[in-house]
Amino acid sequence: MQLVKLTTEKISNLFKALICLLSITYCQFAQAQDNSPYSRYGIGDLIPSMNVANRGMGRITAGFADSRFINFSNPASYTSFQAYKEVRTTKLQSGRTIFDIGVNYDSRILRESNNPEKFKAQNLLFSYMQVGMPLRSNWGLTFGLRPVSRISYNIRQTEFIDTIGENVATLYTGDGGSYLPNIGTAVKIKKLSIGINAGYLFGKKDYSTRRGFQSDSVEFKPSNHQTKTVFGNIFLQGGLQYADTLKKNTSNRIILTIGASGNLGTTLNAHQDRIVETFIRDQTLGDIRLDSVYEQSDVKGKLEYPGSFTVGFTVGNDPLNLKKPNWMFGIDFTATQWSNYRFYGATDFTQNTWELKVGGQLRPIVRTGYFSAVTYRAGFFIGPDYINVGKKLSQFGATFGMGLPIANYNRLAQGQYTLINLAVEYNKRGNNGNLLKEDLFRVSLGLSLSDLWFIKRKYE
Repeated sequence: MQLVKLTTEKISNLFKALICLLSITYCQFAQAQDNSPYSRYGIGDLIPSMNVANRGMGRITAGFADSRFINFSNPASYTSFQAYKEVRTTKLQSGRTIFDIGVNYDSRILRESNNPEKFKAQNLLFSYMQVGMPLRSNWGLTFGLRPVSRISYNIRQTEFIDTIGENVATLYTGDGGSYLPNIGTAVKIKKLSIGINAGYLFGKKDYSTRRGFQSDSVEFKPSNHQTKTVFGNIFLQGGLQYADTLKKNTSNRIILTIGASGNLGTTLNAHQDRIVETFIRDQTLGDIRLDSVYEQSDVKGKLEYPGSFTVGFTVGNDPLNLKKPNWMFGIDFTATQWSNYRFYGATDFTQNTWELKVGGQLRPIVRTGYFSAVTYRAGFFIGPDYINVGKKLSQFGATFGMGLPIANYNRLAQGQYTLINLAVEYNKRGNNGNLLKEDLFRVSLGLSLSDLWFIKRKYE
């Protein structure tokens, strides 16, 4: 006879975490304004598609597998979740379930190449939420939600038109982004792990161009050209990892893991509303429509999302061996076919990209001092951005991270642990040859909780 035990306390803690997540998702500094002009193109600014621990190591993911983290960038890593045949002295079968959540604080600085003035923006945003668990010793499962991209810009332009002798003010605004709820699983056959993620990639693009004449002699009503698009479809991603022991000394094993992950191009179904109108602005009510010049609803189309692949490796010793210093080093290479991106059959200012990522981590020998148990991470990444507005947009990033363990004071709950992961990223986008240069400072905070949630009791 087998029973599954999930205590009410653990259910309560899960609901508290979910409520906290919803609060964080909509949390934003009251006076902050996010303004990223490059998010007007493609599907917007891409959000790092990995957990906080991987971000601190230069974003390497292909060969990373650790039982304390959920590497949702490569689904083959899900076989690393720990499953126990015994808990303490009783004959209980259990699995260590991981709840991992992350948030970002972004500080963005924009500069024009020929203008010393700069624009600053900052935001606190939801990063991801994932739950992972072992189903067997060679079989893992995970599910969660993460953002893929973000659209947010507000640009004002004033120009003088000679043919009419008037100044024209134009306001470009955009809002939206995309999200991916997913479920994934992986199995391990000897030294090879095979995994797959399945999800529903959905989002919206809301673009508006408002134009008005600045005339003292003649009154012109401003116009608004706006398109609102929603899109979505099934999204699949596969992954492989092959792990082998280079040094078989049981006291200090050296493990090499070679990994690959990727997805084929995906066609997303889209629905679009288009409108051209004149309006007036009211201080209390906002924009009020005067006349609808053109309006069309529910225009069906397609969004072609490009294929991408990542290959790489990690080499290091066993992270669970506390008697030896733990180290790991890895390299990834990613390529994405952004030239295949299409929006309602039209191309955009996108280009094929590649990215080289290098990183690693080090934890000293765990002694009595707290900082001897801290894991220190660092890395960098380099490669062109996928947006190309007349000239390639160079990109370089450097990262630093820390894994901060929290002591478990409940001796009866030996399967529990808590880790706070911190990552600091600096991302330089563009140079003097581009219209806009962007410096992005991102601080990511991740909380990894683990517990023996599901226990199968056996009666002799």
